Amino acid sequence: MKRNRQWVTLSLLLMTLGGLIFAYKVIRLGYPPYPDLESVAWTVQARLQLEPEHGAVRASLLLPARPSGYTVAQENFVSRGFGLTLEEQTMSRRADWAVRRLREPGSLYYRALVIPDTRERSFASRPAYPSVPELEEPHATALLDLIEVVRAESADTETFAAAMIERLNRTDPDENADLFLADVASSADRVRVAQTLLAGARIPTLQIHGIRLGEDTQRADFETLLAVFNGEDWLVFDPATGTHGLPEGFFIWWTGDQPPVTVSGAKLDDLQISTRHRVKSALDIAQQRAELQHSSMRLISTLQFPVQTQSVYEILLLIPIGILVIVLLRNFVGFSSFGTFAPVLIALAFRETELFKGIILFILIVSLGLFFRFYMERLRLLLVPRLAAVVTIVVLLMTAISIISNEFGMETGLSVSLFPMVIISMVIERMSVVWEERGAYTSIKEGLGSLLMAALAYLAMSVDQFAYWVTVFPEVNLIVLGVIIALGRYTGFRLTELRRFRSLATVVDEDGRP
Repeated sequence: MKRNRQWVTLSLLLMTLGGLIFAYKVIRLGYPPYPDLESVAWTVQARLQLEPEHGAVRASLLLPARPSGYTVAQENFVSRGFGLTLEEQTMSRRADWAVRRLREPGSLYYRALVIPDTRERSFASRPAYPSVPELEEPHATALLDLIEVVRAESADTETFAAAMIERLNRTDPDENADLFLADVASSADRVRVAQTLLAGARIPTLQIHGIRLGEDTQRADFETLLAVFNGEDWLVFDPATGTHGLPEGFFIWWTGDQPPVTVSGAKLDDLQISTRHRVKSALDIAQQRAELQHSSMRLISTLQFPVQTQSVYEILLLIPIGILVIVLLRNFVGFSSFGTFAPVLIALAFRETELFKGIILFILIVSLGLFFRFYMERLRLLLVPRLAAVVTIVVLLMTAISIISNEFGMETGLSVSLFPMVIISMVIERMSVVWEERGAYTSIKEGLGSLLMAALAYLAMSVDQFAYWVTVFPEVNLIVLGVIIALGRYTGFRLTELRRFRSLATVVDEDGRP
């Protein structure tokens, strides 16, 4: 009983393994399941314009560290005459430029290629809980009153923060909120007021600064969002609207209340952020993303091979697809052929000759080969010499067809050399034996069956979707193998046998009449 169940277990295991690898590469790494899909990438550039003052110059620019929903695929720095060092930390990154003396105005450039990412990464670590701010009256009393009212109207940290931001954004705020808003002159001031009020309830907060990735722009403005920690995760709010969640296309540049650029020894004349989008192959972006994530799954692919080698492996990896077609045709339909998998090899030749022209060439070679094979029957040669003679004749026939085709400018005839000559020789030998033993009708029927199976296998192997899958997702052949094993225990009727045994299904009455 256990042995009988092994094929089921193995089949399900192979299909599950192949499906899981396929799903991981599509969902986690973002590999496109269909060819010719495109994705958008952005080129983001920061330009620092410096005016010289005196002494040594040092300029620092905060860099994107953990932009949720995006990945920085490439980075370039242009700093003519400046030395460059990068400071890397877990949640922050910074570029430091330095020069002994700046004699004339200069520009520093940072350019990054930003691609969409399938991972949701935390942009900040777990914070410490803040202490209650020590405010003077009447702000201290107003803070307590605000917290008491908002707490009564909320159920958790998320609703508390949303209610507090909503009170600050009212067109007619109450007297307590109005007291804190009296000195607000910008959106940054409003964010700091919200942080102060939430700190009164001992709720950790963090400023998030970034830009919107969308249409191309020569001067993008930094936007500031407010992140609130609920004990487990960071919740992001728009301080201007109270909307929860990162806005679509928001690229996190840095976090905290520090400025993006600090300069000493010179004057920062201008900071210009520009963005430009471009359409790239979704497969190329997925490969870059997998390399940045150092995922070992990227190795389960033939894409890292040279182009010529990729073409060879594409053909090899398509063979199981053709074999599955042969299994279905033989075990379920009831086709018969000369050689078990000879039709698959013939189908591979059809990929180069095209189907219709390949069929004509195949029939021509087999017909001429049969003629010479019947002639050699009179010579009464032994099996091995006879097969060797047939192979030699097939080679000569292929050469002759190629020479004649080249003479008349027909390129299709030149591809006849792609036919598997040994397989064709065996087909010729088998057809001649069946012809002698079971008649011409049976021999021709099985020959046409082989040709039809090869044509159907060719059609399956010519589907562009299958060729794409076996190249990018070779694990689909594990699924094919599982299906073949699952079909391997079928012992029921074949479709061609239903007509043969149709009389068994005739209903007979009590008198023995149908």
